Order: sequence, then structure tokens, then C-alpha cells
Amino acid sequence: MRGLKIVFWVLWRVWFYILMAIPILVMFPFLVLSILTESGYPYFFKMARIWAKFILFGMGFYYKIDKNQEMEYQKSYMIVANHTSMADIMLMLALTRNPFVFVGKKELSKIPLFGFFYKRTCILVDRSSSKSRMEVFNRAQKRINQGLSICIFPEGGVPDDESILLDTFKDGAFRLAIEHEIRMVPITFADNKKRFSYTFFSGSPGIMRVKMHSHIETLGKTGVDRKEIREEVREIIYNQLVAFDSDPIKSYS
Repeated sequence: MRGLKIVFWVLWRVWFYILMAIPILVMFPFLVLSILTESGYPYFFKMARIWAKFILFGMGFYYKIDKNQEMEYQKSYMIVANHTSMADIMLMLALTRNPFVFVGKKELSKIPLFGFFYKRTCILVDRSSSKSRMEVFNRAQKRINQGLSICIFPEGGVPDDESILLDTFKDGAFRLAIEHEIRMVPITFADNKKRFSYTFFSGSPGIMRVKMHSHIETLGKTGVDRKEIREEVREIIYNQLVAFDSDPIKSYS
């Protein structure tokens, strides 16, 4: 039985990368055209959402979203969520029509085909370089001024220890949100680690529950409020994860 599971996991992981490639190849000319200018990004974002949903449904994932508050169209937000899976990227794209830009680690740009567009549309950060972190702020500011939202996974990566429910949060997302006075949108992903973790021999098709929490206002806040807002957002996401774990069927309080 264990042998059959291993075969399934290997084929399923390979299938994931095939699913990643198919829409990119089909839409390739249009994707390239959309990234030639910054004004074309909203069109790229629409195609990215098609790509994301194609992968999610192709992998047998179906998502259920509970929203406390809607995001207003053509308004900039700072979107933050817990990070446990590569599928977080696809699920985040599927959640909202508001065009946003990911801030992500530069290592993902090495993935064939996917990386070509990733490094041209996302804000890449080298966390070992202070210069890179400063460039992130400058590029994010430019995107916000263009009316786009920013998405950051504030844990700064996926914890190596999968028993960690929620890692500590870095300051970057909260500093940006305060400086630009844009609302924060906390989001909790309940099942992504169970469905498709970074552990190769693991995962299964099934539901991905999402909680989009009430927005956190940053208007009038300053740098001295950063820690308070950071811990408030982390507590919201952490408490929701605990609720999801204690009541795996509902947990949308």
C-alpha cells in the first residue's frame, strides 16, 4: 500500500509541473505582449488567474472562501497570508480580481518557464542583501503608485519544521502599508500544507479553505505602530489556524 502511495505522489508531483507549463505555453505570445510595458500588467494578471485556476482544478483542489470584507476594485491593499505550500501562489491569484504584485524570493525565478515571467512581473528579494531589501521598497512604492496591490507572505518563507503552525512575521509588509497608508488584508490558508506541502511524498486532492479577514486600517499610523499592527495581524491569522484545526469542517468565525 505504501508503494502505491509513493507511485501516486511521484506522478502527482510531475503532473503539477505539467499543469504549470500547459497554460503558459498556450498563452505564451499574449503573456509576452502583456509584460512588454508596465501598463500591460493588469492583462497579465488576468491570464495569471486563468493559469492558477487551471492548476488548482487540475490537481483536484477546490477552494472555499469566507470573506469578512470585500476588497474594493482599483484600490491598493497590502495582502498578507500564512505560507506553507507552493500552491499558496495559485490560491492567492484565484481569490481576488484586484491586480496585485507578489514580493517573493528570487530562487523561484530559476524554475523553467515559470521563472521567465516570475522575475519580470514580481518583486524579487534576496533576503541576505540589505541593498535588495531597499530595492524592494522602491519597486513596491512604484507599483502602489500605479494603483496595484502588493502581496507578501510575512513569514519570509516556508518553515523547514512543518510542525510550526505559524512562524514569526517580518516587518517589511507592515512598514510598506504604514508608509503608503494602504489597508492590510489578512488571509488564512487552512489546508494548503495538508494538500501540497514542500515534503515530496505527501499531499492529496481535496478542499482548500480560505478566510479573508476584515481589513486593518493604517491611515494615520506611524513607524512606532508597526510592531502593534504586525502582531495584531499575526494573531488574527494564528487564531484562525487554531480554529480551523479544532473544527476541520467549519471554522469560519
